[in-house]
Amino acid sequence: MSYDLNGKVVLITGAARGIGLAVAQAAHSRGASVVLVDLDEAIASESAGLVGTRAIGVGANVADREQTEAAFSRAIEEFGRVDVVVANAGIAPETTSTRAIPAEDWERVIEVNLYGVWRTVRAGMEQVVENGGHFVLVSSSYAFMNGVINSSYATSKCGVEALGRSIRTELIPLGASASVAYFGWITTDMVTTAFSDPIVNRMRKLAPGFMTRQIRVEKAGEAVIDGIERRDPRIVVPFEYKAVLYMRGLFGPLMDWKFAKDPRVAAIVRDAERLTAERLAKK
Repeated sequence: MSYDLNGKVVLITGAARGIGLAVAQAAHSRGASVVLVDLDEAIASESAGLVGTRAIGVGANVADREQTEAAFSRAIEEFGRVDVVVANAGIAPETTSTRAIPAEDWERVIEVNLYGVWRTVRAGMEQVVENGGHFVLVSSSYAFMNGVINSSYATSKCGVEALGRSIRTELIPLGASASVAYFGWITTDMVTTAFSDPIVNRMRKLAPGFMTRQIRVEKAGEAVIDGIERRDPRIVVPFEYKAVLYMRGLFGPLMDWKFAKDPRVAAIVRDAERLTAERLAKK
């Protein structure tokens, strides 16, 4: 099941910065040509210039099917094929309860994080199958954690996990494959913004230290490429999260019980709702 990236073409969404850019750099270093897809083509192209000569930037919004399909057409026009697809694009909502978040904000997260991954998979499916390639669907530790005050993000990442597991089983007999990537807190702009939120910091204090320590983005990028080359079903960073993932049948109910009974969690939820109400009142 080993897979040599040298000479392959890798398309990555959400690639102008963060994990996507780190994956692009790691793939390029192992001989692949890379297509960096992001919202702003100028920024994506600038990032491609940092990656190397076998890299291009393409502007596309994964919330739009036609733009997503056009990104693949551009990749094929430039490099002749697409072998590997890393569906990484995603957004994070305001940290608040399901009761307090505006409906359009909740649905926007699902639109980008889940349907965006689906559109990316659909647009790249025939190329990946034809070339015996590989998908990486970027989920999150939220796929097996309680999503309190972050339900839209957790819901989207659970859906991404289910999609990734499904397509792997469907693709293996065809000579292609797929991985689901589960990340904890990686040093990205999204995480930096989250950690600056006092509500998030209060929740962090209720979890074991290893579950909220930040991991260098370069480590996440290398882990994705290692996972592709091994055609791993799961890519987990940091390593300690593997225990939580594999013991989710026990860990999940225990976390649910603890959070439901903990008055500190209840206080955090109420404070998050109050802050959301104050923000909306100012609009």
